[in-house]
Amino acid sequence: MQALAQKVFTTNNANFEKSVWQVFKFQAQNSTIYKNYISALGINPLSIQHIQQIPFLPISFFKTHNILAEGYEVQQAFLSSSTTGTGQSRHLVADVEVYHNAFTKGFNLFYGNPKEYCILALLPSYLERTGSSLVYMAEHLIHQSQHPDSGFYLDEWEKLSKVLQQNEAKGQKTLLLGVSFALLDFVAAFPQQLKHTVVMETGGMKGRRKELTRAELHTALKEGFGVNEIHSEYGMTELLSQAYAKSNGLFYCPPWMKVLIRETDDPFSYAANGKTGALNVIDLANINSCSFIETADLGRAYPDGSFEVLGRMDFSEVRGCNTMII
Repeated sequence: MQALAQKVFTTNNANFEKSVWQVFKFQAQNSTIYKNYISALGINPLSIQHIQQIPFLPISFFKTHNILAEGYEVQQAFLSSSTTGTGQSRHLVADVEVYHNAFTKGFNLFYGNPKEYCILALLPSYLERTGSSLVYMAEHLIHQSQHPDSGFYLDEWEKLSKVLQQNEAKGQKTLLLGVSFALLDFVAAFPQQLKHTVVMETGGMKGRRKELTRAELHTALKEGFGVNEIHSEYGMTELLSQAYAKSNGLFYCPPWMKVLIRETDDPFSYAANGKTGALNVIDLANINSCSFIETADLGRAYPDGSFEVLGRMDFSEVRGCNTMII
């Protein structure tokens, strides 16, 4: 598995399908729950010829089963927030270095070296619990940043505002990473005019505020922070990779990740480009669990590989990073 995990991060557009087949073959043989799921569908893995024929595991399985390749031990367990009390998802990771590679290489691809930034994290709901993969990622990016003011700002809004103002005066590149409700609360108390700061929301009100559409959220944040664009991160406990949107709510994936849009009334059929459906995610970094995840998020995909997230399917839990309602 280690050699295959290393190959994942050399994946590009030219060899993506080859990497997919290598990972699928490994998981169809060695990831017990996924193997049993394929068998329960009556599908012979050897009969699958196209990516769209690959079965995607419903994301709810991460709440009810331990999804881990046979013969591997758990090195790190990431837990979801379970905002509505319906139970926590558990993502069991056999090699946490794979996660390090996923978020570090992904950040470098979209934003450059973390050392260029002062990274400020406003993640109260995540810091108040254990097992958050988002906090783990932010903590390590903050460490990589090496800026003396990089860090978590839980209830230190005045201090955070002062750091932002100082960085603006110096022309210091800054990343303000925050959960939606915290960014809204902060900017209501400390409106800013930012020119050197990337404001990135991870989505989710976590029951603290009324859920908003992404357009409503971004409009409020752009006005409060005085910026032209609000950036977004799309990730979740069940994925080890993140997609990023720099403008217009259009997300782009790193080369080892891809989003497909399935029909909402038939999980085994796919929607045309630009048509609303539910998101299936291929995350090859999920090498020791399952790389083929059927999410409960609604969205659209486009020919250039970008996608947008529109909200949650009916009756699904409002959860995760970057989930809004329609």
